[in-house]
Amino acid sequence: MNSIKNTACREDYNHYVKRKVLVIIILAMMTLVVALYALCSGSADIPVIEVVKALLGLGTEKSVIVTVGIRLPRVIMAIISGIGLAMAGCIMQSILKNPLASASTLGISQGAAFGAAIAITYLGAGQIMSNTSGAVAISNPYLTTICAFIGAMIVTFVILGLSKYRNVTPETMILAGVALSSLFSGATALLQYFSSDVQMAAIVFWTFGDLGRVSMKEIGVVTFVTGLSFIYFIFNRWNYNALESGEHTATGLGVNVPKVRLLGMTIASVSAATIVSFVGIINFIGLIAPHIMRRFVGNDYRFLLPSSAIMGALLLLVSDTFARMIISPVILPIGAITSFLGAPLFLYLIFKGVGQNAKN
Repeated sequence: MNSIKNTACREDYNHYVKRKVLVIIILAMMTLVVALYALCSGSADIPVIEVVKALLGLGTEKSVIVTVGIRLPRVIMAIISGIGLAMAGCIMQSILKNPLASASTLGISQGAAFGAAIAITYLGAGQIMSNTSGAVAISNPYLTTICAFIGAMIVTFVILGLSKYRNVTPETMILAGVALSSLFSGATALLQYFSSDVQMAAIVFWTFGDLGRVSMKEIGVVTFVTGLSFIYFIFNRWNYNALESGEHTATGLGVNVPKVRLLGMTIASVSAATIVSFVGIINFIGLIAPHIMRRFVGNDYRFLLPSSAIMGALLLLVSDTFARMIISPVILPIGAITSFLGAPLFLYLIFKGVGQNAKN
């Protein structure tokens, strides 16, 4: 009798695992399809076969320049940034036990914007390009990126510093993040007020978010940081599962809760800060991707982490493709697109959750 029960339980567990793995595989395939479409589509449409040839170095000069030189770095950055932001949001929500936790709600993005504004206003990183359109450009992107990263990490250290105080709850850390977000947004607004027209335009241009401003070298840096973060989070997936049952239960299972929280918040914040410092403010990806995947795979972090990462890549890739295609050849700011698409989706998830709770 016990053997029959064990066999039934094993079959149920295998079905449970297979269903969640299938969701991850489907998501990965969808992301690849959208990535291929993004490489093919734009102001100059290129057939799929030409894109494949260009990726293999066998295409025409035009297809190689457009596909490999222009679109491929943008697509790769969208995928890596989406993975990093969604993964950071997923971990922050777990550690802080708050569904609204993400890089933008904790003030990390706003800190990065303030750092970039300092570089543009006082360190001469913004200028007008000498052409007929008078477009604004960032004259020293490396300086701007470094200052943006420093600004983001200041917020991170303040939040982590609060976690060292006695009796500081995860809810308090969220409120501190909201306060810091407001503080740095106000500081950035003051810098814009006292800056010149060119500097103000450069600050606004940076905060819009742009996946096309990075080269393969910067993509390598973001990939390295995101990859290390992903490895760390996957190794600690069981610790995050234990935290879902409560701090006391996790402690009883042998989890060093303060250490897991501190290291998790630090690594998630560094990952998000690195991405934001390179591409600007991109809202909602880290917030909604984990929420979407919880409805498909639940709260098991063995599956929630990779599925949230892939969903983040898919959402950002779709948003960037939409930004490039909607009024081509004009490219809309990716930060505005993610906010525009993410806010209604998040409201839908909230109200759907409220309706389900009411039924239960």
